[in-house]
Amino acid sequence: MEQTMLKPVLSYLLNLQDRICEQLETADGGGRFQQDEWQREQGGGGRSRVMKEGVTFEQAGVGFSHVYGEQLPKSATAHRPELEGRDFNACGVSLVIHPKNPHVPTVHLNVRFFIAEKEGEDPVWWFGGGFDLTPYYPYTNDCIEWHKKAKASLDAVDPDLYGKYKVWCDDYFYLKHRNEARGIGGIFFDDLNDRSFDDAFDVIKAVGDAFCEAYVPIVERRKDTEYSEHQRQFQLYRRGRYVEFNLVWDRGTLFGLQTGGRTESILMSMPPLVRWEYDWQPQPDSAEAALTEYYLLPRDWAAMEYINE
Repeated sequence: MEQTMLKPVLSYLLNLQDRICEQLETADGGGRFQQDEWQREQGGGGRSRVMKEGVTFEQAGVGFSHVYGEQLPKSATAHRPELEGRDFNACGVSLVIHPKNPHVPTVHLNVRFFIAEKEGEDPVWWFGGGFDLTPYYPYTNDCIEWHKKAKASLDAVDPDLYGKYKVWCDDYFYLKHRNEARGIGGIFFDDLNDRSFDDAFDVIKAVGDAFCEAYVPIVERRKDTEYSEHQRQFQLYRRGRYVEFNLVWDRGTLFGLQTGGRTESILMSMPPLVRWEYDWQPQPDSAEAALTEYYLLPRDWAAMEYINE
């Protein structure tokens, strides 16, 4: 059963990494990904691809990993006791892109599959994933388009999914210690196994296949927009929120570190430059204030009409 499920997923994920990297190189206009293959001592490995100092992307990481072993760490089985004593396989593609231009948003994608087996028992498996957008100087039409494309990708599989996964994304990518959303959201889900394997796999493929279609047009529209040093400094300041979320709240980061994953690959989501400033506050009625006062509040973007910007 394990290989019947794993083989097509691994094939799709490897191809997805290839396709995304090709499209991002084209969008960047000059940068190239460097590949670093790695092996995990306990079983498995992956290939990390990183673009540094591209024309458009300051740093972009697109990683594939497939790790396996005879048992999960206690921290994982404590919340899922049914996984105790099972062999496991975990695989996925994860990416984070940090553009140079503050008018181009940071973006994140993850699609993953997990399966645990024990002789004489049915396998325990699930899919998870999603994508979300973190703008610094948002444009309303970009936000609307991002969510409309996310919705369309899921509607093709099941029209009931977007509403649920959109709310899940808003709830998950939330910095509780700041009482603030990380970005404008998108879609997110985990533990997807309440439908057949083929149907659940279709959800993952819909998400992965829609990513570049949703993100690249935003990059193309905004990458040549002029920006000031003040806007650059605000971008670096807001990147601090990204770091805080990934290190404090992100379950994927924690799982990777606890299962002996490659630290460099797990933390390639970190921005190359970032700044913190004590008790910084935006000027009233400024574009910086609008980010947190309007754009980062939960909104039904997919239901909104495009505006004249």
